[in-house]
Amino acid sequence: MRLGIMGGTFDPIHYGHLVAAQEARAALRLDPIVFIPCRQPPHRPTPPAADAEHRYAMTIAATCTNPSFRASRVELERPAPSYTVDTLRWLHDEEPAAELFFITGADAVRELATWREPERLVELCRFVAIARPGYDLGGLERDLGEFARAVSPIQAPGVDISSTEIRQRVSQGRPIKYLTPEPVEAYIVKHGLYRGDDQPDEKGGDQGCPSRSTSATCHGA
Repeated sequence: MRLGIMGGTFDPIHYGHLVAAQEARAALRLDPIVFIPCRQPPHRPTPPAADAEHRYAMTIAATCTNPSFRASRVELERPAPSYTVDTLRWLHDEEPAAELFFITGADAVRELATWREPERLVELCRFVAIARPGYDLGGLERDLGEFARAVSPIQAPGVDISSTEIRQRVSQGRPIKYLTPEPVEAYIVKHGLYRGDDQPDEKGGDQGCPSRSTSATCHGA
């Protein structure tokens, strides 16, 4: 089994996450892909805008129609913060015969050497670096150094959406239709999420979550 993993706050999950996951699945023949909402990103002093249970419910709502996608509570069941290396160890123990592919943004992958236990990370999985159209992949191998052997770069279709943008639009009373699946939009409305939200934008890098058009990934240092 070639198991894809996409982690992040998913605050909320949107079409950029889903397109990136599907592109990685097609390019690398991954099945299934597990979406793992994190409890608390290590790089953020404040918690995500929506409660973990809301974010998990929205992840299920966004992925349930695709038989190759599924959601996991593994990081919600552990104490914060959420570290990628801990999740990969757990997945390796659960599926010892599976090849693991961790899907994240190209910006975040460039900082792989600063992640927590990077040597162990590349032993546990192969990284899939998602780049939107126009993103310059030049120099990625140089920046990665010894870790370049463990990374597969993929150019994804341009879906210029961020969770921050969705939260801001909701707080301003603006529409979010076609930015996130309809069940997620309905869930946000039903539960009154993101009204008056003023959260900072997600950032890629050593401890962050890659933002626009990529998967959001919480890894830590």
